[in-house]
Amino acid sequence: MKLFLKGIRCTGDKCAIERRNSPPGMHKRSRGKLSDYGVQLREKQKAKKIYGMFERQFRNFFERASKKRGITGEALIQLLERRLDNTVYRALLVSSRSEGRQMINHGNITVNGRTVDVASFQIKVGDVIQPQANNQGVHKRIAANLEMLKDRILPEWLEINRETLEVKVLRLPEKADAGLPLEESQIVELYSK
Repeated sequence: MKLFLKGIRCTGDKCAIERRNSPPGMHKRSRGKLSDYGVQLREKQKAKKIYGMFERQFRNFFERASKKRGITGEALIQLLERRLDNTVYRALLVSSRSEGRQMINHGNITVNGRTVDVASFQIKVGDVIQPQANNQGVHKRIAANLEMLKDRILPEWLEINRETLEVKVLRLPEKADAGLPLEESQIVELYSK
């Protein structure tokens, strides 16, 4: 299944799924039917891969989501969508979440005027995200990304000013805003065993 981990590369002919859509191995035999546990594990691994997280970090996010009121699966998706690296990706400033993580780790992104170098930083309503003012190289890179990704739709929970490259968080994201091929209920069932 395409997870769009490589940015624009996944939309073209160079995508590995397009080139070779078969199971690994020399004879490429089909696999047997997955058990319930296998389906649940695959959903969790898919979510971890999409958001670029390790097991411990993902489990911590799940524990935080389970302590919130409401549906645990939706709270988990909301926490994952509120990560700064994901928000920068959703705002079309970068072409992939890994590129967003790299920009954040290098200190090129500010939140409310303060440099943030932690990719898992949780954004809030009213936060203003923008590239550092004194770094022209980052501004050119983001402007090129905005031009290249003009086909993608900006989520309703974000607003961008294309001249100043400011992104404002209008509201918290919901499960429907994520638009991911995930069954979060399977992840909840896996962790609740």
